[in-house]
Amino acid sequence: MNSFEINKIIAAILLVVAIVIVLDKVSDDLFQVKKPENPGYKVEVVAQSISGTSDTAKKIDIASLLSMGDIDTGKKVFKKCAACHSINIGGKNKIGPALYNVVGRTVGSVSDYKYSKSLASYGKEWTFEELNGFLIKPAAWIKGTKMTYAGLKKEKDRASLIMYLNQNSESPKPLP
Repeated sequence: MNSFEINKIIAAILLVVAIVIVLDKVSDDLFQVKKPENPGYKVEVVAQSISGTSDTAKKIDIASLLSMGDIDTGKKVFKKCAACHSINIGGKNKIGPALYNVVGRTVGSVSDYKYSKSLASYGKEWTFEELNGFLIKPAAWIKGTKMTYAGLKKEKDRASLIMYLNQNSESPKPLP
């Protein structure tokens, strides 16, 4: 390839760049867009709090919630939990603690499991209400928990799971 052909290639590239720049300037002059004073849209967000002491959690009628559930559905829902928890008598801890006898047990009380500081110091019992609040969104109910599960949004699923957990106990608690 001689120098004349190289010069033609470079000239063609420079010509294309010049044409693009000229077209950009001409199109800006032809199509002027008036920018709005306030760009975007205002979106109002209502803050919701899900915590162990929220008024919303206290207002839940646990008896009517549990009436929506059934143990067979709870057994199916527990399959999501079975990857990290066992439910059998004498079941071993997995990623999470064994859940046999969980209803009525003090939070963070399985002796051979290392809980997060927040769960170990929580100091409450796993009542139907506590389980319901925790299962909605564990990380929001007890801040600092190691449990990364997103939670159960459907009330029927939560009620069924709570009933299933209650049934898997030496002495199931009476339903409210």
